[in-house]
Amino acid sequence: MNSSHADNLSSSVLSQLAAQAMEAYSDLYQGQIRLLTRSENATFHIATPSGQSYALRLHRPHYHDKQSISGELAWLKALQEDIGLIVPQAIPDRQNEVIQTLEAPDGALRYAVLFNWVDGEMPTADLDPTLFQQLGEVTAHLHQHSQRWEKPNDFRRLVWSHENMVGSNGYWGDWRVTPGLDKNDIAIMDEATGRISQSLENFGQSSDRYGLIHADLRLTNILIHEGNTRAIDFDDCGTGWFLHDLAAAISFEEHHPAAPLWVENWLKGYEKIRPLSQDEMEILPALFAQRRIQMTAWVGSHGDTDMARSLGSDWLAHTVRLCQRYLDGEVPLGA
Repeated sequence: MNSSHADNLSSSVLSQLAAQAMEAYSDLYQGQIRLLTRSENATFHIATPSGQSYALRLHRPHYHDKQSISGELAWLKALQEDIGLIVPQAIPDRQNEVIQTLEAPDGALRYAVLFNWVDGEMPTADLDPTLFQQLGEVTAHLHQHSQRWEKPNDFRRLVWSHENMVGSNGYWGDWRVTPGLDKNDIAIMDEATGRISQSLENFGQSSDRYGLIHADLRLTNILIHEGNTRAIDFDDCGTGWFLHDLAAAISFEEHHPAAPLWVENWLKGYEKIRPLSQDEMEILPALFAQRRIQMTAWVGSHGDTDMARSLGSDWLAHTVRLCQRYLDGEVPLGA
């Protein structure tokens, strides 16, 4: 993994840092610490003797500073207080701090946040497509709140511009150096990237189509509980095109045969709350292709993660095929 876009510490060392972070919390939150996932960050499950669960997120370096993490936590708090959404909430330590600052063995500062546990089951690609209607509704509520929320004066988050997503210095690395792409593949994706850039420049960033978004509301970041859809993991939230959240919803799975049906259902749910213009509908193919290229950069810089390894040998071939489909004027979705 590229050290500037991923975490090179071993799981053992990360677990030691997690234990160190938990020392700041009262006895009520102490329990067995188990590594759940390693993706952008390391997430741990805390199981207390009383049967309660908590989630500890250990941030990787070179991504968020403390001020940016505070911005995420502020939005999560506002979403729960203002509109009653069930989203993770940060738990203060003995000193009433919600962000722990740790020093890793490599000398880099690491930040950690303890969250309450949000109940639910993570869906898979075999889910009932109509569940995407609920996800569309939840996302529309997020966007409505985003537009009217008065942010703290020191609020700062990532800016998901086209360049920051798929440029050579993107947040997740340069997709062009992803192992497995040949010169022809890169040429096709480069042409698609240029066309996407022009389309988004024409589309613009007016406040009705660009603002604070979740930015990674894919299947692994939603939970289904008693028939309701809940959003988790706001670590990538930042300023971007609202409909990027639809493109993100089908991340890694754009080539799935059911992807067009997922999108149809998502839009049906979203428009119950927030109707879309013709311009917004017409920009969707560009956003789908952009997200697939962005995730190609992520795969290249996070090749040691379980998620990247699980994609299979034909994932990149599908990526190139979808980019060509976009260049041919078709919607880059499906088999």
